[in-house]
Amino acid sequence: MFRIPTVTKNLLIINVLAFLAMKLLLPVTGVDLNDLFGLHFFMASNFQVYQLVTYMFMHGGWEHIILNMFMLWMFGAVVEQVWGGKKFLFYYIFCGVGAGVMQEIAQFFWVYFMLDGQQALSLGDSIGVMHQLSTQLNGLTTVGASGGIYALLLAFGMMFPDEKMFIIPIPIPIKAKWMVLGSIAIEFFSALSMPGSNVAHLAHLGGMIFGYFLIRYWRNHPGQSYRPGNTQFFSNLKAKWDARSQQHSHNEHSGNPDWDYNANKRANQEEVDRILDKIRKSGYDSLSHEEKQKLFDQSKK
Repeated sequence: MFRIPTVTKNLLIINVLAFLAMKLLLPVTGVDLNDLFGLHFFMASNFQVYQLVTYMFMHGGWEHIILNMFMLWMFGAVVEQVWGGKKFLFYYIFCGVGAGVMQEIAQFFWVYFMLDGQQALSLGDSIGVMHQLSTQLNGLTTVGASGGIYALLLAFGMMFPDEKMFIIPIPIPIKAKWMVLGSIAIEFFSALSMPGSNVAHLAHLGGMIFGYFLIRYWRNHPGQSYRPGNTQFFSNLKAKWDARSQQHSHNEHSGNPDWDYNANKRANQEEVDRILDKIRKSGYDSLSHEEKQKLFDQSKK
């Protein structure tokens, strides 16, 4: 199993510590950290702009944080190793904020249609009513890292679309691209059928939408920001292959009969070296699907 990269590891630690602090402080002091750092509806009296960032580090319960942290570990570790820490963190925060913005918009229209159903109101009049109900609207609070994590799922699917994965309870492996499309469909129809649900389906979709357009922007402007921000992962991979090459070369000169095996290893190393050189010259997105798959397979060894 590969080592958890630095940013992903720190995000896991921060989320867990914030959750434990929330659980410990609430019964002892009565202070609800989810109320302070969760994302309130922007017409509510407790809304603060900083909550667009802090809400993604807060969680509502054990099931919520365990599932989110598992997905952050599973997809975040791979995406960070490919992109590098700085670019990965920017993408994660950017998409998390975008998910929060989408949730705010969704909540505004949900409240508007609820008020309009009771008494016909114009959009301007409804804003005045919401202002009067600002204290009651504090109950509309969003917490969780799901927006950023769904964006990581999208990034993984776009980088490794044909990578097969097992999803419980489905007994057969599913390609990443179909898993992404399935997730989009589920969240979209869930948002339509359950507009008042406690699950922020539109925030999940919002994270993926912001992630998609950011990745598309990076791909269309490779000279600006789409080159990997950290080549340490690729350098380590090359060093590992160099070390293996020296070991196999020594075995050959010692009369090792497995010449074909060693020859295949040498050819494999040369192919990896060529891919790494291509990344340094032209960026990760210049790789073909087969080259990306080979790097992904080697990152797991």
